[in-house]
Amino acid sequence: MTADSVGWPDARDSCRQSVRRAPFGRLAAWGNALLAGLVPPDNAAAAVLGADESHRVTGLPGDAPGEQHGLTWALGRLRVLGVKGLRLALPSAGHPLGLTGPPAFNDRALGAGEAVLAVGVPLGLVPEVEVFGPAGDRSATVLWRCAEVNDTPPADVPSLHEAEREMADGLREATLLLTRLDVAGAGPEALRALEAYRRRGHVELLAPGYPPRAVRVLESARQVSALLAIASDSHGAAVSASEMASRQAVLAPLRRTARRAQVAAYNALVDERDAR
Repeated sequence: MTADSVGWPDARDSCRQSVRRAPFGRLAAWGNALLAGLVPPDNAAAAVLGADESHRVTGLPGDAPGEQHGLTWALGRLRVLGVKGLRLALPSAGHPLGLTGPPAFNDRALGAGEAVLAVGVPLGLVPEVEVFGPAGDRSATVLWRCAEVNDTPPADVPSLHEAEREMADGLREATLLLTRLDVAGAGPEALRALEAYRRRGHVELLAPGYPPRAVRVLESARQVSALLAIASDSHGAAVSASEMASRQAVLAPLRRTARRAQVAAYNALVDERDAR
């Protein structure tokens, strides 16, 4: 039986999409581990690459127009420039989470849905992703475009303690919403998507040096994101356009909570170091 045959073609894909930000989070996590001296450059670059075809970086200070670099060289160059850490940004419309400006950079980050900002030097990187290959066997190339950013505090980033408290409430709310919105009636594909997520075992959460609390917060955020992806695509009992719009309005605050928690988790290594 296929997803199409039960009427929910996107349930599994959406559940996968809910955790697909990991490649961009990995740049922040493993870049922080490298900059803290906890992993060698080649190991950090390999972890950021993951299953992608390639990651390249362009626009670093001193680059010629169009010049591109591999991850190992680029991370080393950032360290030479004085970068002390990396912070993740996950902006959405009306919510510039983790961004500092200027508007042109924020617009590019909003279009990508994410960015990585350097600590110690006002630089930011926005990914351009090209996905290729057939369904079930896809890979990607990522080009990180570096540009100057404002040297101001990032927008709306919670502390790890705040994020942990918010996620405890968010996970309970998301689970209750799945029941109340009759997601169980969405068909076997939605249920299989949720069960597949629960079996993943997420062995690549964060990087050496991160506190256990950050791992817990990130895993909770990913669980909530997966639940919300299923709730969004599995319309269940919501059969009218107005009911579906109401559902999205209910889910939106939980999406924001999950994104805030992911940002807090990926930034935890930098935040804890700065607090010492």
